[in-house]
Amino acid sequence: MTKTTLKIDGMMCSMCESHINDTIRRDFEIKKVTSSHKKGITEIISDTELDESKLREAISKTGYKVLEYAAEPHEKKKFSLFGR
Repeated sequence: MTKTTLKIDGMMCSMCESHINDTIRRDFEIKKVTSSHKKGITEIISDTELDESKLREAISKTGYKVLEYAAEPHEKKKFSLFGR
């Protein structure tokens, strides 16, 4: 699994977050996406690394701009009642 983190310019409210999230869900095969207009960041969890240029293009069509792109391996956190 891959965690992709985007720094996005132009998000001002929760509706902006929704526009970004909906675009990513529509155009890419992902597991999860979350955005924060306060931090200016979107995080995406997917099975494989996403195409950076396609991601930048899809987001720019919504009127926002990707300032930074980073992808790294992601491991699902395991649940434990005992904190091990």
